[in-house]
Amino acid sequence: MEIKTADLCDASPEDVRVAQPFGWKDYGGMKSFYGQIETVKCFEDNSLVRKALEEDGKGKVLVVDGGGSMRCALLGDMLGELAVKNKWNGILVYGCIRDSVALEKLHVGVKALGTIPLKSNKRNEGQKNIPVHFAAIDFMPGEYVYADEDGVIVSKENLIIESK
Repeated sequence: MEIKTADLCDASPEDVRVAQPFGWKDYGGMKSFYGQIETVKCFEDNSLVRKALEEDGKGKVLVVDGGGSMRCALLGDMLGELAVKNKWNGILVYGCIRDSVALEKLHVGVKALGTIPLKSNKRNEGQKNIPVHFAAIDFMPGEYVYADEDGVIVSKENLIIESK
């Protein structure tokens, strides 16, 4: 289902928080996505990103606070394929990804700051499902994130009514 963040902002301005537009780029096959937030906070170690994407992601978006690091990738094609397999709607990475051409072919939304070919460390460090803060807003597990070509917004409640 395609969403439009501008329309959601117009319809419910008091219910949304708008992420600062500091250079999000689209890398996944879906440019528009939304879902309930799950978070991972990690720095140059994507071990917990993998663990999160191994879980059922139906109706969810994984928000990864990578500290804005541009030194290694926290997501690549293999984790992207895992996200599709486990039905994640999208992945928002405050950091870098790799394998951008392959990710673009997958039916999952991916936004990140940039690309770099270097993979991350694997030390099993980080935290899962805690509040994270970047782009001048808080991303709280259980709330909802909406992303498209215009930007990223967050709401406490689901703003989308899907027909069955």
